Amino acid sequence: MNKLSSINRFHKLTLSLVTIMFLLMSGCASIGKDFPVSDVALIEIGKTTQKQVSDMFGSPWRTGIESGQKTWTYGSYSYGLFQEKNAKDLVIRFDEKNIVASYTFSTTEHNE
Repeated sequence: MNKLSSINRFHKLTLSLVTIMFLLMSGCASIGKDFPVSDVALIEIGKTTQKQVSDMFGSPWRTGIESGQKTWTYGSYSYGLFQEKNAKDLVIRFDEKNIVASYTFSTTEHNE
């Protein structure tokens, strides 16, 4: 192998490593579906219907069953290597008449 070939391979390896490091350092990930936090206060247990929830927040990010109750989850999660991590989620449980039975709202965005 000649000297020029070794230098070219070294430069390619260095460029590859720098590119990978840059991508790792600037990388961030966001999953979920954002929702209007201000509307959470409008939910009334025993009164708000599934249709009203859909009108307020749109389609849920996830759906499921918890203790026999239909659940809708709205969540937004953002993570970055050198950024503040932000997360918020809203889990709404509906009774057999599709009325809100309970809900849980959590966030990392708080003013303490």
